[in-house]
Amino acid sequence: MTTRHNHPTQRRAFLQAAAATALIGSLPFAAFAQTAGTKYKIGIIGSGKVGSAIGGAWIKAGHEVMFSSLDLEADKKLAASLGGKASAGTTREAAAFGSVLLVSVPYTAIPAIGRELGDAIKGKIIIDTSNPIVARDGEVAAAAREKGVGIATAEYLPGTRIVRAFNAIGAAKMAEAANKGGERIGMPIASDDASAVGIASALIRDVGYEPVLVGTLAAMGKYLIPGTPLAGERSADEIRKIAATLK
Repeated sequence: MTTRHNHPTQRRAFLQAAAATALIGSLPFAAFAQTAGTKYKIGIIGSGKVGSAIGGAWIKAGHEVMFSSLDLEADKKLAASLGGKASAGTTREAAAFGSVLLVSVPYTAIPAIGRELGDAIKGKIIIDTSNPIVARDGEVAAAAREKGVGIATAEYLPGTRIVRAFNAIGAAKMAEAANKGGERIGMPIASDDASAVGIASALIRDVGYEPVLVGTLAAMGKYLIPGTPLAGERSADEIRKIAATLK
């Protein structure tokens, strides 16, 4: 009788693939089909380099986007430069405007967003690009890294449907992605919400990337920051292979 030995890496790959498949599998196929070509109202909280690059790509794809930050006048100028589907407002107005929200702020601002906008963001899909950088964000970042940034963000923004994405690719490259030909660069994402994954995936494709669900916020959200093996530009297949080695 032949004895079979499963390599630990292969076992991790199987378990993570099964978890991702289970998450996606909990969403009916029809719901995925409905996301293709659907146009959304998107509120952007934090319209710096990342927020403006992604928001600009979404406007070109036909979505309506409201930009917000601490500088409303700059947001108005940005909106004016991007055309009729772009607008600007306060963070509360952007939170109310969007059925989907992109949060792209220094991580120290995440707790304040939860406190000040909790009622406005509850139940909404939040695409979270914010990274805890200890040198910039101090103790809040250190605590988030220790706990795992996926879990930390979920605790700061309770009642929201979080998808971690756009966390470790430069803003300049994001602005160019939709115009590149050939194989798309993969975009690793982590989430606990299957329907949010479906909508975020469609929006990620509109920016020019191929979304790759690597796992849940607890299991894989901690890796979606700069300096981890999942950072940088990689193909979708490369991302899956790397994710399979992580735990």
